[in-house]
Amino acid sequence: MKNTVDITTFEADIEQLVQNQRAYFNSNATRPVEFRLEQLKKLKKLLLKHEDELHEAIYNDFGKSKYENQLTEFFPLIDEINIALKNLKKWAQHKSVKTNLLNFPAKSYLVPEPLGVTLVIGAWNFPYNLSLTPVVGSMAAGNTTILKPSELPAETSAIMARLINENFDPNYLRVVEGAIPETTALLNQRYDKIFFTGSPMVGKIVNKAAAEHLTNVTLELGGKNPSIFAKDASLNVSVKRMIWAKFVNSGQFCITTDYALVHKDIKDEFLRLAVKEIEKNNFSMENNNFVRIINHRNFDRVVNLIDPDKVYYGGTYDRDERIIHPTILTDVSLDDAVMQEEIFGPILPVIEYETIDEAFNIIKRFEKPLAAYLFSDSTAIKERFLHEIPFGSGGINDSVMQVSNPNIPFGGVGHSGMGRYHGKYSFECFSHFKGILDKPTAIETNLKYYGYSEKQMKVIHKLS
Repeated sequence: MKNTVDITTFEADIEQLVQNQRAYFNSNATRPVEFRLEQLKKLKKLLLKHEDELHEAIYNDFGKSKYENQLTEFFPLIDEINIALKNLKKWAQHKSVKTNLLNFPAKSYLVPEPLGVTLVIGAWNFPYNLSLTPVVGSMAAGNTTILKPSELPAETSAIMARLINENFDPNYLRVVEGAIPETTALLNQRYDKIFFTGSPMVGKIVNKAAAEHLTNVTLELGGKNPSIFAKDASLNVSVKRMIWAKFVNSGQFCITTDYALVHKDIKDEFLRLAVKEIEKNNFSMENNNFVRIINHRNFDRVVNLIDPDKVYYGGTYDRDERIIHPTILTDVSLDDAVMQEEIFGPILPVIEYETIDEAFNIIKRFEKPLAAYLFSDSTAIKERFLHEIPFGSGGINDSVMQVSNPNIPFGGVGHSGMGRYHGKYSFECFSHFKGILDKPTAIETNLKYYGYSEKQMKVIHKLS
């Protein structure tokens, strides 16, 4: 399904698609674990078979090389499928929990069950990873799924639609392409789960639409992610790690550093090393380590965040090619335009601070970020960072690499999102865990029954 002139017809088609998926789900076809494993294997086989086409599509969309695509999208996606294939039987089992004395003798356990019909709305910056990784979780949990990829990288959207729609039953898994009208039509339907990755502004729209149907939602959003460089930071390694993470995907990365808080005593050395690291990497599409800004609207938005008077390094760009060269800003104030929104581009504002309290207070002026990073070897500062600063996920002496560990859940908090996924957390994200008390009938006491007394209540209190 692509953009149509008659949106009324499109809405009718979407309504029918949702009804068909609900009927298919209610037939119990998706519940057997063997069915889920078979479908995941099919998806993996398709991705591996068409890997070169997937690389070509994303390069055509915004110049991402095969190597960056493999590193940031393809390999992590295949890894998610492999983890699900290896662990799904265990994840789907009943999970025993303790039974309290009041219910003795009995067994208690949790039964994971699929939610039903799910809608996944993907993001454009990592279009394969951020679209298909949630789909893997939905499939593993035993749901039916409608995927709406971002329309901005048109070729990646098209190839996902072609591969999935030509090889999967639409009643089970379907890609629907389109822009705002199509997304609006999708959100008018009732689902059992909506998974959205994107901006907080659109996240509010999705959440509002879901609330009309009391639909469970997971929102993966964004925010102003800080990196704190304490006075004792090991700068050579720390700057190297941060610079790599900052300019992956040309800064179009929801968990990369949005601004650096650098202690005044190390600021000059930090800046020297940051420039050295940028120049060493020679970021460019020719070197397979840089990409275009996704479109001219985003290009213009990011360029407008560059204050020429505060450019320490870089600040150059090419609108025809949609390239913004790595840029460092200094003497940045919290009132500057670059500090009013998530940058989502290759600009690094550097803010000097004197005390760790000052740095923490700056972070707390913003909404809770999706990620935060601390570069320090101080145990005291690490403890304060972990317990005083709210954020979705993060790292100490590293940047963005937490997302590569499937044992760490990925998700935001507050304005940066709600819910979590990756690895087993993706299965849990798309499942409901029914709590069951399973009690034999051979033994029964009169303890809970009518005829209440003080003595009876005292016994119940002790057993509870």
